[in-house]
Amino acid sequence: MYGAVFGDIMGSWYEWHNCKSEDIELFRRESHFTDDSVLTCAIADSILNMGDYSPRKCYATYIKAYYRRYPDAGFGQMFRDWAESDTLSVQRSYGNGAAMRVSAIGWAFDEEKEILKQVSESCYYTHHHSEAINCARAVAIAVFLARKGIDKDTIRKKLEKDFKLRFTPIEELREKYVFDSRSGYSVPPAIEAFLETDSYESCIRRAISLGGDSDTIAAIAGGIAEAYYHEIPKEIRDRCRSKLDSGLKRVLDEFEQKYGV
Repeated sequence: MYGAVFGDIMGSWYEWHNCKSEDIELFRRESHFTDDSVLTCAIADSILNMGDYSPRKCYATYIKAYYRRYPDAGFGQMFRDWAESDTLSVQRSYGNGAAMRVSAIGWAFDEEKEILKQVSESCYYTHHHSEAINCARAVAIAVFLARKGIDKDTIRKKLEKDFKLRFTPIEELREKYVFDSRSGYSVPPAIEAFLETDSYESCIRRAISLGGDSDTIAAIAGGIAEAYYHEIPKEIRDRCRSKLDSGLKRVLDEFEQKYGV
């Protein structure tokens, strides 16, 4: 959980100042949490408090509540319009906003079938589009397999087979890669950044070096990397936690305690 949030924080400045290098300053004074972290916490809080509520409505309710708590976190206009409405209308976004927030689902549930169902429920009102749902499912399953200790080659092959994702080495993508939040464009490279690297920090550096939607790519990659390596360097944890408010830290800590993140 913190892996996704910290990736978002470290990538936040680079979203608007793309750097095509892994030799970057991870801890910038201007870095901050964005909508990626806010909605990651919204999904986690939903799971912590779901009980017997309908998952679909519970996810949507918490997503709206977190938007209203952090309206200036960097949300897009389409999402804003939905979040500010008094109804639960269905939006057919194919953006990566669904994939960036689902790491908690990969941690909280222990059956692949249930993970796929929960991801679909979390997408229903905001990303009712096959591309967005497919990529969000792939991220949640990657987190699940990573925390179970499945090797990277097996993870890659499963995502290729079950979700029809195609992975390209970051070195081949980097030069021409641009900002595009479409799920099919941005999610496979985020996963590839994890697959290519050997530590949480190297994963974040590789993800940010791609350019484009840097905070979201680093959030997705970082969420999987934390699950796989089960360790985030103390300096990263301490410095990124200092960027969070008490409300977000409370949810993240409670989720870690319950699910052993």
